[in-house]
Amino acid sequence: MLDRQGRPLAARIAADQQWRFAPVARVPDKYRRALLTFEDRRFFYHPGVDPVAVLRAARDNLAAGRVVSGGSTLTMQLARLLRADPPRTFPEKAREAVLALQLEWHLDKDEILRQYASRAPFGGNTVGLRAAAWRYFQRPPEQLSWAEAALLAVLPNSPALIHPGRDRERLRAKRDRLLETLREQGALDRDDLALARLEPLPRVQALPSLAPRLLDTLTAGGGAPLLRTTLDADLQRRVRDLADHHGQRLGRQGVHNLAVVVIDHRAMAVRAYLGNVNHGDPLTYGAAVDIAARPRSTGSVLKPLLYGSMLDAGQLLPGTLVSDLPTNYGGYSPENFDREYRGAVPAHEALARSLNVPAVRMLRRYGVGRFHDQLRALGMTTLFRPADGYGLTLVLGGAEGTLMELTGIYARLIATARDGAAPPAALLSGVHPVAAPFPISPGAAWLTLDALREVARPGTARQWRLYRSSQPIAWKTGTSYGLRDAWAIGSNGRYTVGVWAGNGNGEPAPHLGGADTAAPLMLDVFSLLGTEPWPAPPLNDLKTVRACVDDGYLAGGRCRAEDTLAPLHSHFQTVTPHHRRVHLDANGQRVHSGCESVANMRSRDWFVLPPAQAWFYRQRHPDYRPLPAWRADCAAGARALDTTPPMAVIYPHAGAGLFIPRELGGERGRAVFRVVHERPGASLFWHLDDQYLGRTDHFHEWALRASPGWHTLTLVDDQGFRLQRRFKVLGDH
Repeated sequence: MLDRQGRPLAARIAADQQWRFAPVARVPDKYRRALLTFEDRRFFYHPGVDPVAVLRAARDNLAAGRVVSGGSTLTMQLARLLRADPPRTFPEKAREAVLALQLEWHLDKDEILRQYASRAPFGGNTVGLRAAAWRYFQRPPEQLSWAEAALLAVLPNSPALIHPGRDRERLRAKRDRLLETLREQGALDRDDLALARLEPLPRVQALPSLAPRLLDTLTAGGGAPLLRTTLDADLQRRVRDLADHHGQRLGRQGVHNLAVVVIDHRAMAVRAYLGNVNHGDPLTYGAAVDIAARPRSTGSVLKPLLYGSMLDAGQLLPGTLVSDLPTNYGGYSPENFDREYRGAVPAHEALARSLNVPAVRMLRRYGVGRFHDQLRALGMTTLFRPADGYGLTLVLGGAEGTLMELTGIYARLIATARDGAAPPAALLSGVHPVAAPFPISPGAAWLTLDALREVARPGTARQWRLYRSSQPIAWKTGTSYGLRDAWAIGSNGRYTVGVWAGNGNGEPAPHLGGADTAAPLMLDVFSLLGTEPWPAPPLNDLKTVRACVDDGYLAGGRCRAEDTLAPLHSHFQTVTPHHRRVHLDANGQRVHSGCESVANMRSRDWFVLPPAQAWFYRQRHPDYRPLPAWRADCAAGARALDTTPPMAVIYPHAGAGLFIPRELGGERGRAVFRVVHERPGASLFWHLDDQYLGRTDHFHEWALRASPGWHTLTLVDDQGFRLQRRFKVLGDH
């Protein structure tokens, strides 16, 4: 397997334990001339058997009293190689002569030379010119010097001489005599001869093993004998060294396997591929498995694809607030990694912070089946279950993907943002996989990557921007459920780098995490690759809309607005639902025309979130101002005007069934209900079914005891607004 410049990356020995590479397509000129000069100068003039050579051999053998020359032509030597080197007897020699004549009848001279060069023995278990050139000189046959070509021309005559401990000076003498003959023929001048004679004899060297797992994958079930890849051997070696360094550190933390893929997304070609770097027991952790090509739980790395798809679908703008609240869907309750809630968060920030709850809520809105189809269209071939089989976990690691495919999708994402379209990344030279057009538009792709540029680097938060060595990188991490897979995939202006870390046998690791485990290696690879300018926004594929600064929805004249970018063909049409026009009296209390003269009212536009969102939101946004209270004489009329309750139950989750265990004494325990109100100083009156429970002020929690079955919780605030919540207590079994 060769890199893009023809340098070896890896090789596999043949089943008979011979190093036998792919046949040469053409015999190089230097080797061709050296070979014919040494073995068969009349090659182009005889029909396979050379009578002149036979007579000369007979004369020499008679003069020496023993066999010193066989008189074989190159065609006869090829015939002998085709017959697996039978004993050297006169009957066998006759058979070789007959077969040589047949070969000459069916093959032209160039093909005979090519067949001989590809089958000749070159010492030990090295067979064929290509294998010899790489094993002895670390270069392809086309790049051999005169000294190297001469040595390989004489070596099949005495192949054992190449090994240390043999009479290697005899081999040097044979080579030098051939070089002198070539000089006499005018093939090289006196200076070239002197320099050629100074070249040392080679040593048998181990072949490179830079991408053994990729070789296994490409040849599984067969494959071509010569693979020309798009990889870069120098980069492959340097990335491997980096991965080894990180692997030693991670191995001490119980993380024993790494995989890395580097794609040049300008050329859409893979430049480095480490299928498995193992720093643990090779059998236990599957050192022989190409993990980069094996499906693993995706963690959060699919979130950007959902974000970009929703931008195109006109379901959000980058700054649109998405809900981040305790959530339950049919018993499934996603949680953020930090186990905290923000109430509401801009979509681009939810993506940059990899928040799980907003992602699940976004997927529910977009549609699981629709996203499942989108992932297939993007190039994921590993989704073996129907959409319902994944459910809402699809975006949080319930799906499975390979590092190679996912890195390729990210590469197409940035290539599409830059060029408008991009094929899948090529791994074999001149072979681009065929795929459908990329289903995310250039505008949505660029906006997605722009959001991912805000991801904080591990250990440095956002301080990395202060360093001169920093560069724009859009990247995403992911950690699978159970701490089994850690991902980091990112792009700069030219390269996309994907890293997977974990254990090949699926064993969890307590310290595993995308940001702390996989991301440091990814960022080090980017440092190795160098700084690249970030692509400019594709303005022809973007449009400008006016959106509210507070919530990212379209401005409706009741908010402070700013220009924001959206995909050209998206149709986001939702006007802000969070800005309300309120009327205040001189003391700043809310009033309406039923209790106050219009002439005495002041109108204000107010940013108002639903009570549950507001309660979490204001903990992180101290500048958030809840709505003023209704003036006492206006409250009764306000209940008719404002049908939305100013309070919300945040625990238990809507739709959740409660299991209340029995206490040690045998009596049924209690469940704590938590309620929030948009006015910090409000009072609430609690009722369970038809029974009054009591009152809470400021902080609204109540420990309820209820029997199995359905119940109704009723809440009334100090201004008469009501909220009811039905809930079910599960039975003892």
